[in-house]
Amino acid sequence: MKKIVEMLACLLIAGSVFAAGSKDAGAGKKDAGSLVVYGSCEEEYLSAVCAKFEKMTGIKTSYQRLSGGEVVTKINEENGHPSADVWFGGTTDPYNEAANKGLLYQYNAKNATHLVGPQFKSKDNYWYGIYRGILGFFWNKDEIKRLGIQPPKDWDDLLKPEYKGLISFANPNTSGTGKLIVNTMVQMKGREKAMEYFKALDKNICQYTKAGAGPSKLVPTGEVVIGIGFLHDAVYQILDNGYTNIGMTSPVSGTSYEIGATAIFKGAKNLANAGKFIEFALSPDCVDMAQDNGSYQFLVIDNGKPVKAAIDAGLDKIKTITYDFDDAGKNGPAYVSQFFEVISKDDRVKTN
Repeated sequence: MKKIVEMLACLLIAGSVFAAGSKDAGAGKKDAGSLVVYGSCEEEYLSAVCAKFEKMTGIKTSYQRLSGGEVVTKINEENGHPSADVWFGGTTDPYNEAANKGLLYQYNAKNATHLVGPQFKSKDNYWYGIYRGILGFFWNKDEIKRLGIQPPKDWDDLLKPEYKGLISFANPNTSGTGKLIVNTMVQMKGREKAMEYFKALDKNICQYTKAGAGPSKLVPTGEVVIGIGFLHDAVYQILDNGYTNIGMTSPVSGTSYEIGATAIFKGAKNLANAGKFIEFALSPDCVDMAQDNGSYQFLVIDNGKPVKAAIDAGLDKIKTITYDFDDAGKNGPAYVSQFFEVISKDDRVKTN
């Protein structure tokens, strides 16, 4: 009975919600009857989203999981002829970089009226927020105890000599999470002090991972002792994979947050279908699937189901800075370039 009800609901929604954005998404242009999605969120959620969109609309939908940095590089190289139609998930810093390069399509999403604040979309409608995640630290409790050290409480704690070779975070060249970490330190400390900080922190890094969730996968197995990344990734390891040996915290002096986003690529071959996907991405039918598929970020629409796991973990009480998305979009690439100039040139700059 439940499946029948869901099917009827899908048919009703497909006939109403998705019609809303079709005019702005290039109605009248011939579509190929399909949709290609590049996804920068975790693959479990990405796969579920694409499967449900295909079921609700009848549009054949395929996807590829790529980090935010990889998407920008790939779309930029394709020079106005993107091999995908839409981008789903991942932090907004790469989205802003793509928009500044003229790689995203301006789309006026009708379902954006449900966003809980103006900061959860691009000012020029190049991207829309679909969730929010908090940046913090997590660690292997067993290894911390074995080594006889205390877990970090704040950003400067990560520079302690006893953490040498114990820390991991994502490579800013390939990961939106890594870009966010760089931009966060620049905004909290100022550009030059941030670069001094990263030069010192590099001595304690054992690995820069390819994707933002990489450290959260390495910490519970003991391959890495301390990870820097999104706390909802640590929640996933605890709840879905049963790792009870993970501790986590947010930096006491403050931290930043990601807005996971979605956008249409400029030059998309299936433009009308892409518009339908954006409307779907901004609806409870898409957003409410996250917590059922291993994603425990906070909602940014007012008609979705609250994420109990994130609230139970106290992630709704964390102190966050006022993150300057404009500066990150305009100057982030220069900050990342300088980051690589100042860190040690050794074999630790590798991906996983």
